[in-house]
Amino acid sequence: MNFNTKFWNWAILLILALIWGSSFILMKRGLEAFNDTQVAALRMFIAFLFILPFSVRYVKRTEGKDWYKFMAIGLCGNFIPAFLFTAAETGISSSLTGMLNSLTPLFTLILGILLFRAKAKAINVAGVLIGLAGAVGLLIPQKISDLGININYGGYVVIATLFYGMSVNLIRRYAGGYHSIATTCWSMMMVGPFGGIIFICTDVAAAYHHPLFWSSLGFVAILAIAGTAISVMVFNLLVKNTGALFSSSVTYLIPIVAMMWGLFDGEVITLRHIASILVILVGVYLVNKK
Repeated sequence: MNFNTKFWNWAILLILALIWGSSFILMKRGLEAFNDTQVAALRMFIAFLFILPFSVRYVKRTEGKDWYKFMAIGLCGNFIPAFLFTAAETGISSSLTGMLNSLTPLFTLILGILLFRAKAKAINVAGVLIGLAGAVGLLIPQKISDLGININYGGYVVIATLFYGMSVNLIRRYAGGYHSIATTCWSMMMVGPFGGIIFICTDVAAAYHHPLFWSSLGFVAILAIAGTAISVMVFNLLVKNTGALFSSSVTYLIPIVAMMWGLFDGEVITLRHIASILVILVGVYLVNKK
C-alpha cells in the first residue's frame, strides 16, 4: 500500500492530532500518582521497551555510525520535551498545555531557515504567524491573576516546542535515508534507557503506595506506547513524505483535541476559544499552500 499520497498524508496528520491531542489528558492522569519527573521517565522507558522487538527487524548494525544523529533526534523530539511538558502540567491545565504546543511550526520554520537552509514562501510564513495569533488568543487567561502562572509554566512548553522544531528539521535533514521505524528505534534506544535510570532514582515507593498507582501507570503506558512509540514512527514517515512544515502543522490541530478533552474533564470553553481555533485552521491551510 502506498502511504505517500495526499489522502494518506492528511489521514496520518489527523490521526496524529487525535493521538497527541489526547496525550495531555493522559499526562494529567499519570500525575495523579506519580510526580512530573516520574511520568516523563516512565514514558520514555516504556516506549523504549515497546520499541525493542521492532529493532530486531529494522535496526542495522551499519547504521550505528550515525548514533549521534539519532541521539540528537531522540533528545530533541522525545526525551527533553517529555520532562518539560509534565513539569508544565503541574501548574497549568492539560488543555492549555496542548494549546501552547501549536507554537511548534513557528520554531520549525525559523530553525529551518536559520540552521538548515530551508525555503518558505511568504504565504507559508503568513500561515505560521496567523496560526500563532490564534494560539495567543487561546492563551489569554480567564483571570488576569493567572497570567503570571501561565507565563511561568507555559514557558516550559515554549521551550519544549523549540526542541520539537529542531527535531523535525533533524529528521528531515539526517534521517531521510532510513526507514521511519528504524529512526524511531535508534532514537529511543539512545534515550529510553536513561528514563529507566531516572525513574528508579526517584521515590518509587511513595508512588506505589498511592491508591491510584495502577490506573496512573496504565495511563502512562498508553501515553508511552501510543503517544510516543507508535506515533513517532508514523510522524517520522510523514516528515519524510511531506516535509517539515506540513508535518509540524499537526500541532495546530492538537489544541482542538486537547480542548475537547478539557471540556470532557470539566474545563470551560468560551467563544473566544472557538474563534481562536478557527484562526488556527486558517493558518494550517496557508502553511501548506504551495
